[in-house]
Amino acid sequence: MTRRVLVVTMSVGLLLVLGAAFIEGLARLRQYVRYGSARSPLYPLTIDRRSNLRIPTPGQRTRTITINKLGFRGPELRVPKPSGTVRIAYLGASTTFCAEASSDKATWPALVTDYFSSRWKAVKFDYVNAGVPGYVVNDSLRNLNYRVAPLAPDIIVVYHATNDISLDTRILAERQGLVSGDLDRTSWLGSYSLAWFLLEKNYHLYQRMRPASQGAARRFSFLPSVLATTFENRLLGLVRQAQRDAPIVAIATFSYRVRRSQSAAQQRTAATTSLFYMPYMSVDQLIDTFDAYNAAIRRVARESGAILIGDEDSIPADAENFNDSVHFRDRGCRAMARRVEQVLCARPEVESAVNKLILTSGVPGR
Repeated sequence: MTRRVLVVTMSVGLLLVLGAAFIEGLARLRQYVRYGSARSPLYPLTIDRRSNLRIPTPGQRTRTITINKLGFRGPELRVPKPSGTVRIAYLGASTTFCAEASSDKATWPALVTDYFSSRWKAVKFDYVNAGVPGYVVNDSLRNLNYRVAPLAPDIIVVYHATNDISLDTRILAERQGLVSGDLDRTSWLGSYSLAWFLLEKNYHLYQRMRPASQGAARRFSFLPSVLATTFENRLLGLVRQAQRDAPIVAIATFSYRVRRSQSAAQQRTAATTSLFYMPYMSVDQLIDTFDAYNAAIRRVARESGAILIGDEDSIPADAENFNDSVHFRDRGCRAMARRVEQVLCARPEVESAVNKLILTSGVPGR
């Protein structure tokens, strides 16, 4: 190799390295602007020794997300719970954790708790945001038993559906030969490079959206109402346990962005991330399944006597409220908080419980 060829080769190599570094820098800058951290992953997870669950690593912080010393998103909690304090625990997954919110205070669990504090100023309220990305109902049951119940919650709010839908339908899709392997698996390079991870994700998104748009997803055969019964049994178990751990338990139907009233183009946009994780589904199947799981949530509320928080379609199905198919932006968090607070504060058992605490703690009422 001549010296000139060597110089050219090295120059091209240097340009490629610099170009890759520049693209990586842009990807991390974009993430920092949106989520307050340039790290990849955004918030590292660890294994909790007692529960053997994946939880956010305790004590970490970004510009928008704080993980307290117990591994929950939000402010530090006093243990044991101070006398005269009402503690609200929120069980769920990423749609409860709310990584897309602009701050801890902008998440819907924080907003609901703030509303309670403003309504009953003489009482101290705090909260446990026990939502962890990727959790299904059975994970939340374990989370409740090992990490939440020892904190003595007075009110528990449960918000689950989309991850259970993904898990339940994927098992069926695998049996029908429509999918195999780990759909969420990232390459070695993608685990280190945010830019490569995003490139991979968008490529896979394009590949997975093709079956739904071409109608191939109709090959997936199942009855949403039958599949929802397995979710119903799991959810009922979680609610029953929550009722043993707290005097007041509420469950919320699940809000999602894709709606029957939308045009086909609007539905494809609204369903993008749901179809990324469930590429074997059609849009119609997706809507039918969300409806079936929400019907299961309503049945669990009736059977258990838990407070039902409905009106899931009250959150507008647009990009100002939803960051993607199911996760809320700040406006969506506010709308979700209104759903929860309006129902809870209208219930006599909630009013009675808070007033009882006021009397027993010796502080004046509202």
